[in-house]
Amino acid sequence: MAIENTLSIIKPDATRRNLTGLVNAKFEKAGLKIIAQKRLHLSETIVQKFYEVHKDRPFYNDLVEFMISGPVIVQVLRGEGAVMMNRTVMGATNPSEADEGTIRKEFAESIEANSVHGSDSLENAINEINFFFAEIELLI
Repeated sequence: MAIENTLSIIKPDATRRNLTGLVNAKFEKAGLKIIAQKRLHLSETIVQKFYEVHKDRPFYNDLVEFMISGPVIVQVLRGEGAVMMNRTVMGATNPSEADEGTIRKEFAESIEANSVHGSDSLENAINEINFFFAEIELLI
């Protein structure tokens, strides 16, 4: 399997509860390496631009409000098949459908406050990483 980079965001519900270390431990246990990381309080404009693909969906405004409600951790994970590995470690979007041991099963408060975001494809991973990080910030 190819070595890939993927974007991960630890969302406001998880940072509010000091779960960053526990979430990162799950990524690292799965063989993913954190090669860039920063804590940000995103503005409404930034969140709207990042999630622009969802702007016509009914949950968009609630998503924007949630993502600006507190600090997030944006990070780049690297490893074999990182995009799919990250999605496996995160678990299903709906925590009630997530597998035992996944981040969302253990930490999500709801389908909206589900603790983490992860890129859904290699193409989106590249775009999302470039949205938040300069190449010089990726420490391979």
